[in-house]
Amino acid sequence: MSGRITVSLAGECDLSARDHLTAVLLDAVHRDRAVFVDLAGLTFLDSSGLHSLVTAHHAAKQTGGHVYVVNAAGPVAAVLEITGLDTLLRAPAEERRHA
Repeated sequence: MSGRITVSLAGECDLSARDHLTAVLLDAVHRDRAVFVDLAGLTFLDSSGLHSLVTAHHAAKQTGGHVYVVNAAGPVAAVLEITGLDTLLRAPAEERRHA
């Protein structure tokens, strides 16, 4: 384990992407203790994408790891805020500067 993995998302994250995103995130969680999900390129996030993030979060917690989201903006940031996932998956301040 090197300490962190960054998964960068782009485009739209909806039902058509959910299974693939969940698989990628779970693989990352099993490889490292800290997984950063960079949302800078994401333009749309629905409940399917939220499900993937929460699934990965729970898997990480079981092994003492963490999943963090960074660089969310616009509608994606709004969805995270409305659901409370912005707080649950917020990276520590020092990590947000380096993500």
